[in-house]
Amino acid sequence: MSRRVRPSPLLRAIERATTAMTRRALRAGADAAGKAAARGVEAMSAPYRLPVSAGDWIPGQAIGPAGLRRFRLFRPADVRSSDRLPLLVMLHGCGQNAAAFARSTRMDRLAARERFLVLYPEQDLAANPQGCWNWYDTRSHRAEAEAATLIAAIDQACLLYPVDRDAVAVAGLSAGASMAALLAVRWPERFCAVAMHAGVAPGAANSAAGVLAAMRGRSLPPTAVERGNRPPLLVIHGSEDRVVSVRNAHAAAEQWAAA
Repeated sequence: MSRRVRPSPLLRAIERATTAMTRRALRAGADAAGKAAARGVEAMSAPYRLPVSAGDWIPGQAIGPAGLRRFRLFRPADVRSSDRLPLLVMLHGCGQNAAAFARSTRMDRLAARERFLVLYPEQDLAANPQGCWNWYDTRSHRAEAEAATLIAAIDQACLLYPVDRDAVAVAGLSAGASMAALLAVRWPERFCAVAMHAGVAPGAANSAAGVLAAMRGRSLPPTAVERGNRPPLLVIHGSEDRVVSVRNAHAAAEQWAAA
């Protein structure tokens, strides 16, 4: 019969110290994670702090099938009511809002120089807690409702500001890119061009359950799609992207070519 060996007082002291250190580290990690999450929520809900440039930032909101969505419109300086300017719709990615997307892209500076309008719609955190556009939820038609609400925002901008309706383009990043593609497929006559940066083509996922597989390139959209006119497509994708597989970029180009 084996005899149980009692740990020495020194070993017990080391174990107690190690346990205490581990608990403190876990508490510190939890506190840090909680503070980071709080900072993220604060950033998402903070008032607009948009960059100052040669033009005006005009707040607005549109109501559509998905409810109310806020937006900001950048208008270059000295625009007259008789002008007709191109409009670029910019759709942010997850974890961003319109102000953060404007700051990071600096599209207002280009718009001020080249004289076009920029519309920055913003996802409502009640519709998606991460601030993502619900591009994937086509099975429940939630994606179509959100896309129709974005169309309502574009219509409002065209009605209130000097927009050339034949020169409206849409661009997006990540979830915004996927929503931009969905808009272009559902309303191709409304856009003269579409740009996707690290996005997923329509049809790769139809519910929240399929999003991860689609992003990783394991669930690609069908190439055989309904033929018809689609606006010209620009695809931008980093070859080392570890969040959205570059296979999605090729799939989007192939889908457009097939159409």
